[in-house]
Amino acid sequence: MIWAIILAAGESKRMGKPKLLLPFGDKTIIETVVQIVIDSKVDETLVVLGSDWKEIEKKIRRFPLKISVNPDFQKGMLSSVKWGFKKIPEDTRAVLVTLGDQPSVSTNVINKVIETFNSTEKGIVLPVYDKNRGHPVLIDMKYRGEVEALSPDVGLRELVYSHSEDLLEVEVKTSSVLQDIDDKEDYESELLKRKK
Repeated sequence: MIWAIILAAGESKRMGKPKLLLPFGDKTIIETVVQIVIDSKVDETLVVLGSDWKEIEKKIRRFPLKISVNPDFQKGMLSSVKWGFKKIPEDTRAVLVTLGDQPSVSTNVINKVIETFNSTEKGIVLPVYDKNRGHPVLIDMKYRGEVEALSPDVGLRELVYSHSEDLLEVEVKTSSVLQDIDDKEDYESELLKRKK
């Protein structure tokens, strides 16, 4: 079984308002991301909430997913990754760590990462565009203990760099895997791309 963890707990400090609730097409950013993930080949989905969790929960409660609120969300993204890993069942095979503010990553990209994981022996699979590593990252649950012990100073990068022999990069043809929405300019740029 492969679970997706959607990280949706951030405080949106650079945006100045809850970015996941901003419109994106006919949905909000978080609804768009949730729909893309649920339409992919993941088996189950967990959304980790934190800041503005009540408003975000109202938007996504109709989807077939689980929701958990990270009480330490103010400690940063890694705290939500760790929280998500703690909430995933023991018999899970791997976890797809997905950013809640990447609404342009397609279901096809997610499926390519999952299919690559399923067809190889590698424990960490991630998409690469133009030699740059992006998200989502698929992590075998054999690394669960290591993820939960990671230092907040370096985050998931530490896991990736310390297991280069067990890492597989999947070339994708879209820069969406590199682009998350942090501020107004990012948001406007993603909206423009969507219209093209």
